[in-house]
Amino acid sequence: MKRGMIDFWVGLFATAGVVALLFLALQVSSSSSLPATSSYTLIANFENIGGLKTRSPIKSAGVVVGRVTSITLDSERYVARVEMALDSRYHFSKDSSAEILTSGLLGEQYIGITPGAEEKNLAAGDAFKVTSSAIVLEQLISRFLFSQADKTNSSEK
Repeated sequence: MKRGMIDFWVGLFATAGVVALLFLALQVSSSSSLPATSSYTLIANFENIGGLKTRSPIKSAGVVVGRVTSITLDSERYVARVEMALDSRYHFSKDSSAEILTSGLLGEQYIGITPGAEEKNLAAGDAFKVTSSAIVLEQLISRFLFSQADKTNSSEK
């Protein structure tokens, strides 16, 4: 009988621990998302999105102002079309720009918005006119290596 009581309390404690971990995981995952009712959609077209994913953050001045909702390929212009949900508290002027940035050297990629100076704001469904694609580390390395090889070849002649 005593062994059964110990097993009961251990089982209860383990179950409470699993429930607590599940609760914390749900809290963390839902705290970073925006409610659908308090956001509006903007669009940005990029030539290269690198490792950008849906649910990637959108930041302005380091503050998360939205999330990427979908990434598709525009089959007419062959550019990546990124739709993003921005918190309705934050509005950006029509001449604002969007660029794909990386947190740290090899960190996650996110969209950074640089506000413009125009008085009119982007409305729901509008697209950023000025965008900057992701910098792909492999392309930078290959450009550097090829430029070094060109310098070596030209100095040998």
